[in-house]
Amino acid sequence: MDEAGLGRRVQQARQAAGLTQQALCQKAGLSYSTLTKIERGAIKSPSIFTIQTIAAALGTGLDSLMRNTVAPLTKERPKLRSKTGIRFVYFDINGCLVRFFHRAFTRLAEESGTSPDLIESTFWHYNDQVCRGKMTVEQFNAVLAERLQLSKVDWLADYLDAVEPIPETYELLQWTAENYRVGLLTNIMPGFVDVMREKGYLPNVPYDAIIDSSKIGAIKPEAKIYEAAERAAKTPAEEILLIDDTRTNLMAAAKRGWHVLWFDDYRPAESIERVSAVLEPEA
Repeated sequence: MDEAGLGRRVQQARQAAGLTQQALCQKAGLSYSTLTKIERGAIKSPSIFTIQTIAAALGTGLDSLMRNTVAPLTKERPKLRSKTGIRFVYFDINGCLVRFFHRAFTRLAEESGTSPDLIESTFWHYNDQVCRGKMTVEQFNAVLAERLQLSKVDWLADYLDAVEPIPETYELLQWTAENYRVGLLTNIMPGFVDVMREKGYLPNVPYDAIIDSSKIGAIKPEAKIYEAAERAAKTPAEEILLIDDTRTNLMAAAKRGWHVLWFDDYRPAESIERVSAVLEPEA
């Protein structure tokens, strides 16, 4: 890794954002000594999660800070088969790669003076429609603002401010991408995946497939989205693994012959240990 080049880009991005080192530390939740060492290039191979945190605090993408610092993964990387017969791994996003966004409900409740249960019931009433692409995010924002009697709601901004990347899974996906074919399979609102990748909320790997519910027009656990995932993976069902935090989604995949593993974002180390065991390559 070119630590000096990374340090210069972090410093330039911070200055362009008009932030002092102290202000960035406070915004990113970093110690002052860590940031100053990164900017000086004094930390050898700083954690990818730390750089992602800095990128998110600066409102920039992970790529812009990391460019030319690591050798990029290529499509020619080895494609292994696990002892359990897996060749392709799909990761869910919410609850697996990022912790869920319930803090956004609390903040909206404080802003509107509305009870959290009304906010959640309104959100979940329309969420599936938006994730299927049957309702735009703008329409959803308008409905939510009307129900909460707010002049404006920007759910994407609220979402990004509330979610927290799970560093352990971030590193797991990086490792998996080096050894297996990988993809994202997610129930998500239109445009969210692109923004999350751009801003560094999702690992920067060459995904072999991204199955976005809003583009497919179906959500997990509906059969249509799994059918689309199988076509995109170009892999037999019995060679696909789905890592998801929702059991109904896993059961639907299992009925199709997929391997499945439940992910507990409150105990990521235990979940990752199980994933690692399943993905042990065959000799």
